[in-house]
Amino acid sequence: MSGRPKLVLASGSPRRLSLLNQAGIDPDALRPADVDETPTRGELPRACANRLARAKADAVLKAVQLDDDLRGSFILAADTVVAVGRRILPKADLADEASQCLRLLSGRNHRVYTAICLVTPKENFRQRLIETRVRFKRLADEDIQAYIGSGEWRGKAGGYAVQGIGGSFVVKLVGSYTNVVGLPLYESVSLLGGEGFPIRSGWLNAG
Repeated sequence: MSGRPKLVLASGSPRRLSLLNQAGIDPDALRPADVDETPTRGELPRACANRLARAKADAVLKAVQLDDDLRGSFILAADTVVAVGRRILPKADLADEASQCLRLLSGRNHRVYTAICLVTPKENFRQRLIETRVRFKRLADEDIQAYIGSGEWRGKAGGYAVQGIGGSFVVKLVGSYTNVVGLPLYESVSLLGGEGFPIRSGWLNAG
C-alpha cells in the first residue's frame, strides 16, 4: 500500500469503522477526538452537528501534525445529532435519559443530522450535512422497558440504534439509512473520492 495517502478516522465508533469497511475502505488509524459534545445554549441541531464535526476534525488534525507516520493524512470526522423539532436529544448514557428519549420519539417523526468534515493532506476542510427523516411506531411501556433492558441504547444519539433492535421501531425512513447509523456512506465516499483519495484501492479482495 506504499504511496497511497493515509486515512485517519477521527472516531472510536465501531459503527463508523464498520461502515467504512463495508465500502472497502480501511482507515490507517483511529483517533477519537476528545471534544465536549454538549450543545451550546439555544443551538439548533444543524449548527450543532456542523460545529462538532469541525471541532473533532480540528482536534485530530493537531494530533496528526505531531505524528511522523500520519502527518499529511486525510482525516474524516463526523457528528450525529437526533432532534425532535429544534430540540436536540442526548447521547444517552443513563437508562432514564434513554427512556425519556424513547417516550419523546414514540409515534412521532424526528430528524437525524450527520455532519461530516474531511481534512485533506493540504489541510483544506470540506464539510457536508446530511439529513434523514425517521418515524417511530407508537411504543408501549413494555417496548421501552425491554429495550432499556437490552442495553443497546447506551451512548447512542437519541437513545436507540437503528442497526439493532431499535430498527424494529422504525415505521418510515426518508433519506440515508447509513446516516442514521452514524456515517452517511455515499456522501463520505464521494467526498473522499472527490478530494483524490483512492476509494477503490481496497475493493480487489473485498469479496
